[in-house]
Amino acid sequence: MKKRNFLKLITYTLISLSAIPFSILYAQNTKKILNKNLSEEQKKIMFEEDTEKPYSSDLNYETREGFYHCANCGVKLFASNSKFDSGTGWPSFTDALPGAFKTKVDYSFGMKRTEYHCAKCGAHHGHVFNDGPSKSGKRYCNNGLCLIFIPKDI
Repeated sequence: MKKRNFLKLITYTLISLSAIPFSILYAQNTKKILNKNLSEEQKKIMFEEDTEKPYSSDLNYETREGFYHCANCGVKLFASNSKFDSGTGWPSFTDALPGAFKTKVDYSFGMKRTEYHCAKCGAHHGHVFNDGPSKSGKRYCNNGLCLIFIPKDI
């Protein structure tokens, strides 16, 4: 009986020690509202992974030179020269700035998609697809409410 209890103790210890790295990773990826001025719709998209209506964002029509930033934490995500009209109704980009996003697999619509989140604050921005027009072949399909555009001349 003592041997069995000892083996259980060893097994539980090993299991809990192996789970520590996963809990550390999870803690680093938790989402946090940094911009207290976000609208309820922005919060729903960025922290509940909702989606805005297509063709509802004024950023679809933005053509000036500048950068697109995370509406929650302000970090630069996209340069304006990577933006293109994908015809989908959401602002689309061929390339993100290096280190801007972390990705995860999303099966919410019954298909495999790659979802991306701001690497700094964890806010959901959209999905990336492999049907873009550039050499990278990427199309970052972003919710416009998750972005703030800052023109170069400011």
